[in-house]
Amino acid sequence: MVCDPTFKVTSLCARWPGSCHDSRIWRNSHLCQQFENGLHDGILLGDSGYPLTRYLMTPYLAPVTRSEERYNASLCQTRVLIEQTFGIMKRRFQALQTGFRVSPDQAVQFITACVVLHNLGIDRGDICVQQNLTNIDVAACIQQHIMEPGQVRNDGVLKRAAITQGFF
Repeated sequence: MVCDPTFKVTSLCARWPGSCHDSRIWRNSHLCQQFENGLHDGILLGDSGYPLTRYLMTPYLAPVTRSEERYNASLCQTRVLIEQTFGIMKRRFQALQTGFRVSPDQAVQFITACVVLHNLGIDRGDICVQQNLTNIDVAACIQQHIMEPGQVRNDGVLKRAAITQGFF
């Protein structure tokens, strides 16, 4: 899932089982293909389980400068929005917390329906959301995930370095 700063879900890929690695789901998503083909101008934020690319920024696993530490803190404070979105949705739709006892195809439909209803609630002001950006554990945010081979791309390294040097 991808969300915006208002906790509204802007992209969903629910067809994969929970045991699949996030980076594999991402690599096979329509949104990833759209970014690869240059259809979007901007960047996304991910944790260290995702590949670092020119459009997907991830944290430094071993920051060596204050700028890299500030970049990591900022990334984590912003990326926490998706975790909060998951929490909001699980509180609003208990079945997302407890799990569905239906076929995988039905589960995809139910999850998609929950996302649509969540977004409608955001649009109508039915869901009260507050950002709590204090006390974010940056170390936990950056926790190292097992990365699949070949995930670091030079274009991502260069873009992240430019962002870090230019803003942090």
